Amino acid sequence: MKAEILKEIERYETIIIHRHVRPDPDAYGSQCGLGEILKTSFPEKNIYLAGKQEESLNYLKRLDTISDDTYKGALVIVCDTANTARICDRRYTQGDKLIKIDHHPNEDPYGDLLWVDEDASSTSEMIYEFYLSGKDKGLKMSDEAARLLFAGIVGDTGRFLFASTTEKTFSYAGELIQYDFSRPELFNGMYDVDENITRLNGYVLQNFEILECGIGKMVITKDIMRKFNTTPAEASLLVSALGSVKGVKAWAFFIEEEKEIRVRLRSKGPVINGVARKYNGGGHPLAAGASIYSWDRVDEVLKDLEDVCR
Repeated sequence: MKAEILKEIERYETIIIHRHVRPDPDAYGSQCGLGEILKTSFPEKNIYLAGKQEESLNYLKRLDTISDDTYKGALVIVCDTANTARICDRRYTQGDKLIKIDHHPNEDPYGDLLWVDEDASSTSEMIYEFYLSGKDKGLKMSDEAARLLFAGIVGDTGRFLFASTTEKTFSYAGELIQYDFSRPELFNGMYDVDENITRLNGYVLQNFEILECGIGKMVITKDIMRKFNTTPAEASLLVSALGSVKGVKAWAFFIEEEKEIRVRLRSKGPVINGVARKYNGGGHPLAAGASIYSWDRVDEVLKDLEDVCR
């Protein structure tokens, strides 16, 4: 499949790369890392990065402004996005051909070509593997691409702590750090936290609950976010805060947005993506997301988490 994808890339003059809404470092790392590889390898082609800019990820890359006409006759590649509902920028259907590259469970097999590897730690890891498979066929790695892919791998493995981290992950990361970029500068961008978010994290640590069967619960309403001058995206950064609490098997953050309540699910072992699918979401076995539209459904989600943990 990697060879087939490279053939399609070679065929098209214009390539537009998308990723998922509410992006994280792997979404940007895979999308923009692939873009930098293609720009370096095929300087004559038109390579664009699509989607709404996420300010918290500006340290990684700025995205492009793309006209509707650009999609005519273009190859569209979507990275790190399990289902079509989560693709950022709905114009992804307006291209000539669509390719999906992802490491989430393939429950929505969209696209003309699909490369899905659930065993990969991250889609950024897959993009580096794509480069390795094609480097004798013209693909070239740049320092900037290496920086972006390394960031994506670090982000999606929780600094190599998550169970998805494999020997291959460490090997690829070791190869990427041979390129010329500043890891301290990158880590500052990834992990430096503003004072207001730090104070919200303190609120989380003081106010989370532990329910039966080792279920952690945290509710962050609009009022709480206003008090700490934070956004839902910033509040979501704190979802890992309960991962070090002894006795917690799985946990849920309920974060109020304008039209929905985002449910961030994490686990130390019990498989929780089935719970996410029940509530308009999905994801990995130990890290998933969902949406509910009423506070009345919070207890339902927690009951389903309890059943999984039992």
